[in-house]
Amino acid sequence: MNISPVIQTLSAMIRINSVNSFYEGGPGEREIATFVREFFEQRGIVAWEQEVFPNRPNVIARLPGRDSSRRVILEAHMDTVSVMGMGIAPFDPRIEDGKLFGRGSCDTKGGLAAMMHAVASLHEEDFTPPCEVWLAAVVDEEFSYRGVVKLCEDLTAHAAIVAEPTGLRAIITGKGVLRWRITVRGKAAHSSKPHLGVNAINHAARIVLAIEEDSARLAAQVHPLLGPATVNVGIIGGGVQVNFVPDQCVIEIDRRLLPGESGPAVLAHYQGLLDSLKAQHPTFDAVMEPPRILDEALETPADSAPAQLASAVLAEMGLEATPGGVPFGSDASKLSRAGIPSLIVGPGCIDQAHAADEFVDITEVERAVTFYHEFIRRFE
Repeated sequence: MNISPVIQTLSAMIRINSVNSFYEGGPGEREIATFVREFFEQRGIVAWEQEVFPNRPNVIARLPGRDSSRRVILEAHMDTVSVMGMGIAPFDPRIEDGKLFGRGSCDTKGGLAAMMHAVASLHEEDFTPPCEVWLAAVVDEEFSYRGVVKLCEDLTAHAAIVAEPTGLRAIITGKGVLRWRITVRGKAAHSSKPHLGVNAINHAARIVLAIEEDSARLAAQVHPLLGPATVNVGIIGGGVQVNFVPDQCVIEIDRRLLPGESGPAVLAHYQGLLDSLKAQHPTFDAVMEPPRILDEALETPADSAPAQLASAVLAEMGLEATPGGVPFGSDASKLSRAGIPSLIVGPGCIDQAHAADEFVDITEVERAVTFYHEFIRRFE
């Protein structure tokens, strides 16, 4: 079987375990960072490491442009989620029915490999693009986004493309995410005399029901590309023993944000729900903790220069040219908040991103090389 150079590179990267260090047993990105840096150095392309955590660096490769005052960023993350529960060998790339299987194939080593080959092809052609090009392979997207946050320090650029799986559609807007915990405090007592205690689980249940009832209002606020904002109580835990009145219960909440929603305003709304419950139930005692994640939504104008060029290139390739939206977050929102008009464009389907049989369509990866190549060749 003839395997294209980009698929060979992608296969080599899948063989490298780069599970985020947050997950038990995850080694982090050190080995794949070395692979990416050496890929460019072997081709005579300037590349360097940017330390984020000890032994977990971003890697940045640079192509000079005709106008050194302007810059385009190609960005993809190197880390993956855990391999727990996978039904295939996670680090043994396998090709079947035009698909390449393995952890990270879709999210986002496929996009990263395509970006690497797009940059390398321009260098091999001895072509100087209109703008300076940075390819940034970053760490820690799958946990706390510290890689892109570090990248954005003192960064200026005029366009950015982030390689999350979008089926090669140009994405101009994506939901933000807000995650936080509420700790409900009660009073312990023996279950034979529950009136002597305060049941924290009962009060937590009131919060869950209040959030569910309140969520109906979200349906009235619909974004044309993203639909409504959403809220989900994803974790609940409390109690010590069945014959104790539980003195504590914790719930964890995931709220997806629309463009224009601010994290502090959303948190203030939910604090209002708690205040209302306190007014109804004198023994109610709940504390909202500071958010664990706050990433506000992405929205890049459809008439911005990066969006217009992306649509033109995709149309020329015979692909969907109308910009779209996605319900998930990505590094693009952080680049956007740094003042860089940002898009999400990458091979693969988000439904496969963390799947037990993760795969990416080979043809999409190869087409992604063409898209990235043409975008950075033509963006001025």
